Amino acid sequence: MSDGPPTMGVEEEFLLVNPRTGHVSPGAELVLARYRHHGPLPDGVGVHRELRLTQLEAVSGVCTTAAELRHQLTAARRVLAGAAAAEDCALLATGTPVGPGPAAPAPESAGRYAEIDAVYGALVADYEACGCHVHVAVPDPDTAVAVVNHLGRWLPTLLALSANSPFDHGRDTGYGSWRMVLQSRFPGSGIAPHLRSHDDHRRAVDALVDCGALVDPDQTFWLARPSGRFPTVEFRVADTALTVDHAVLQALLSRALVQRALAELAAGREAPPLSPQVAAAGVWAAARHGLGGQLVDVVTATRRPAWSLVGELLEHVRAPLAESGDLPEVQQLLEIVRMEGTGAAQQRAAAGGETAAAVRWLAAATVPAAHGTLLTG
Repeated sequence: MSDGPPTMGVEEEFLLVNPRTGHVSPGAELVLARYRHHGPLPDGVGVHRELRLTQLEAVSGVCTTAAELRHQLTAARRVLAGAAAAEDCALLATGTPVGPGPAAPAPESAGRYAEIDAVYGALVADYEACGCHVHVAVPDPDTAVAVVNHLGRWLPTLLALSANSPFDHGRDTGYGSWRMVLQSRFPGSGIAPHLRSHDDHRRAVDALVDCGALVDPDQTFWLARPSGRFPTVEFRVADTALTVDHAVLQALLSRALVQRALAELAAGREAPPLSPQVAAAGVWAAARHGLGGQLVDVVTATRRPAWSLVGELLEHVRAPLAESGDLPEVQQLLEIVRMEGTGAAQQRAAAGGETAAAVRWLAAATVPAAHGTLLTG
């Protein structure tokens, strides 16, 4: 990479809830109709509805630096939270619904969302899982596929760092990322198969569409994939980030992983294929334990302490992080996670056995304070 690190962008999905009952609230269209009255958004930032009307998505513009990305994500959260409050809703940065089950049946969907409902039936009837997706620019489609091959071994560690969905409609699931459990029910989910070229990728996706497992080629459930819309690799592994800092951490680690993969490819080193079964075990262990237990090293097929694998990830991307100037920030953000815990751990602590308390705490934690986010250095 000759002109600095690749650009990046982040998509954040949020839940809308009734602030008094904790029930999810289907107010997305109302919030979208009024968000412009709650402050300007930076150029390039967009907001959209998601599969269910209980969800909203904020999309950053194309960013070069962590500071630029943090500014855009912070502005989007504040604007959406203000618009949600005006419609008697609270905006929650959590991967799954925390409060009790829905108070009423979900409204019927239209367009592509209706097609998704028809194909998957009860699987998506109450699917309100929210993720944090990171896009990192790559030179061309074939390179994107080769980069994705290099990412597979690190995706469970990124998931463990992001774990932020311990509850499911008022129930403590015992998992760090229940969202990932829900997502794993879809056909073709998990770590992408080892593919040799973009033509290989298209054939693999088209086969899933032809089998009726996907609605269209844009719908693959792989945890990292070549984007079908942008010249990027898209990371889809992380739960929605509890804070802007957690989202920035995912973005910087993801970008550094792409940079390291590009360097490996430039040196003629392709990634070895992973065992699909061991890779699935790695994803499950990360969803189950977050950073609070042992994860699976999917290369050696052995269990290791979570923070040992986080340390290995940091060493793997140390050179690109240093080159981009992001190493001190990533080290500081990782130390914050080590001290305060993942989003899932913090949610459980805030709940104290009562999810209504977690809902109130999440509503405050989602929106950055006026003076900034956790990171002030």
